[in-house]
Amino acid sequence: MVKVFCPCFSKFRQFFVSNVSHHGTKSWYPGHMYKGMLQMQAKLAIVDCILEVHDARIPFSGRNPQFYSRLTAIKPHILILNKCDLIEPSVRSKIREQLLKEHNIKEVMFTDCKASHKGGIDKILPTAIEMVKETDVYVRSNQPHTNLMVIGIPNVGKSSVINRLRNIHLQKKKATAVGNTPGITKTVLEKIKISDNPKMYLYDTPGVMEPCISNVEVGLRLALCKTLKDNLVGETLIADYLLFWLNKNDNFSYLKYLQMKEPSDDIRVIFLHIAKQHSFVTKIRNAEGSVVQVPDIIKCAVYFINGFRDGHFGKLLLDSDHLKRSS
Repeated sequence: MVKVFCPCFSKFRQFFVSNVSHHGTKSWYPGHMYKGMLQMQAKLAIVDCILEVHDARIPFSGRNPQFYSRLTAIKPHILILNKCDLIEPSVRSKIREQLLKEHNIKEVMFTDCKASHKGGIDKILPTAIEMVKETDVYVRSNQPHTNLMVIGIPNVGKSSVINRLRNIHLQKKKATAVGNTPGITKTVLEKIKISDNPKMYLYDTPGVMEPCISNVEVGLRLALCKTLKDNLVGETLIADYLLFWLNKNDNFSYLKYLQMKEPSDDIRVIFLHIAKQHSFVTKIRNAEGSVVQVPDIIKCAVYFINGFRDGHFGKLLLDSDHLKRSS
């Protein structure tokens, strides 16, 4: 992380108010999400344990509260914080401790599906089996095998977790499509075998967001992690929030990424710098009817956002403000 001194720091925003015009965040709750939740509830009677996958960069933000009220309150439940390679290992134990203590969660695990080793995936099934054994008989499915269900919001790596489970326990390749866009899985699929000994099956499910995200910062953190589509929130707004977050957390690594000499709290300054540096321009017709070149703001915003998504700004816990300091 780059730390610099600049007399302008005192003028930086302490609360997020955007410097750019934007269309604002929109509610994104397509019909397949509503149907997906109903399908999950319909399968609940034959499910023994629920695996909820979430992004490790936002362990306290964006989890759908309806999962607890409609699904996990009556079933063994493991919260899997995936993409843990994108946060510092030193904060994992603090996150786990806080979630177990304050969020009605019995078990928290960290996974990295891209790791050359097993990335924590191999611990999921043994943990699920033990949790099922410890539950009351009437909660179980009474099936001759164990049924799991994977749930979560879009684009947190549910399909990647499933494929890694199959690869580790069955030496099989992909069972479900994997993508970097929210909304790849749209229906509750038929059972996918993930283990022969013991015999275990798993239901994949569509990513389901909370119907209305009332907290703007939560929505923007979700967007940074690509659980919401960029064009639904607005690329310029996402980029502006990223700049605000980096400055507020004294992370000035964007200076090296953008080859800038000093930080700025104005995203328009960042966009202009990127446009000049990379010739990101577009042609428009001005009021006089002449064709002129102007900065391609969307392209500049995407370039800046990708700095975060590609890891140029370091391992960032976007929910660091939720993590309580040890007393």
